[in-house]
Amino acid sequence: MKGLLRSFLTISALSSLVIAPLVMNAGQAAAQDKKGTDASYIGAGVAAGVTNGGLNNDAANLGGNLTGRVKLGNLPVSARGNVLWNDKTTSIIPEVSVDVPIANRTNAYVTGGYSFVEKDGSPSPLGNRDSVVVGAGVESEVANNFLIYTNAKVGLRAYQNSPASAVSINGGIGYRFK
Repeated sequence: MKGLLRSFLTISALSSLVIAPLVMNAGQAAAQDKKGTDASYIGAGVAAGVTNGGLNNDAANLGGNLTGRVKLGNLPVSARGNVLWNDKTTSIIPEVSVDVPIANRTNAYVTGGYSFVEKDGSPSPLGNRDSVVVGAGVESEVANNFLIYTNAKVGLRAYQNSPASAVSINGGIGYRFK
């Protein structure tokens, strides 16, 4: 019985010496395939205002967007800026986001900010007056230095003489600069 126990301990010890480096290498490889992206980028695409405030000069409309993200340190926080425009006016939206890694080179994020409409009363893709904005989106690096992004923004009470909120759906392609 003592011989069987000694053989079992010897085989266990040798197996541990062989398996331990394999497990440690697998752990290091998993750490290198981190989720999320830390890319700072600038992008351009389309902006679709999909709501109507119920009065004149606030109909749903289509335009464009410029979007930028700057990653802030090691925290899961970013500074973002958006410009949504159409043929009537422009909305400038500075925001702060909380970024959540969801897959390799991909983040989901939630944002909070404020929309400054260039010409109050003229319809932009996000309402026709200045408003508080909340949003959510996804960004993913798809090639070396290139990302795709999409987001939805809600401008709270973003229409003049109306309690309605405005919703804009945006998407585009970004270029990583950092």
